[in-house]
Amino acid sequence: MKRLINSLLLTAALCSINLPAAAEIDYLRQLQQRGIQPAPAAGEQLWRAKHGDRSCTSCHAQNPRQTGKHAKTGKTIEPMAASVNPGRYQDSRKINKWFLRNCKWTLGRTCSDQEKADILAWLQSQ
Repeated sequence: MKRLINSLLLTAALCSINLPAAAEIDYLRQLQQRGIQPAPAAGEQLWRAKHGDRSCTSCHAQNPRQTGKHAKTGKTIEPMAASVNPGRYQDSRKINKWFLRNCKWTLGRTCSDQEKADILAWLQSQ
């Protein structure tokens, strides 16, 4: 009986733990403060879309919670999902740098602020 009570108490304690939500991305909040309304579904669509022979998934995994691999260099790329790698989204300058580089390589142009917000919102939800 004591074992059952202890088990129930442990279960109740575990159920009451607040699991952290996906990391909030400050850069995304900055875009929202400028009036941009992110659409996570559009971000996922852009993430998976082919642009010629490239897509975001060419280097980043189909599942953003998994490790990717750079298409040219073979270098490991840490997961993009905020839930797995929240530290990735701490520095706005780095976010801008990587969006500039990756959008030009993948899309052949810079990403719009709307596209950035959409992708970040989707990655934050993962």
